[in-house]
Amino acid sequence: MIKHVVIWKLKEIEDGPKLKKEIDSLNGQIPGLISIETGLDLNRSSAAGDLILISIHESKDALDLYQDHPLHVKVRDKIVEAVTSRIVVDFEV
Repeated sequence: MIKHVVIWKLKEIEDGPKLKKEIDSLNGQIPGLISIETGLDLNRSSAAGDLILISIHESKDALDLYQDHPLHVKVRDKIVEAVTSRIVVDFEV
């Protein structure tokens, strides 16, 4: 299994709940995606991100399928427009 973690800084903090809902809508929609979890930061420190995604995929191939899946691409395009930075870590579990 592969765990995929993404942390974003948003241009507008008010966009967080809408983007969280968009990401959450992918749950159960893409083959090989075992689970997806999102969260909005409560810390508000300058070192913190604003929005996090943690997803688990059956394999590296399943993660690759997820990355190119049309539903993911649609959500990703919305996120790209709304963020100032992004950090990603993918690792085996």
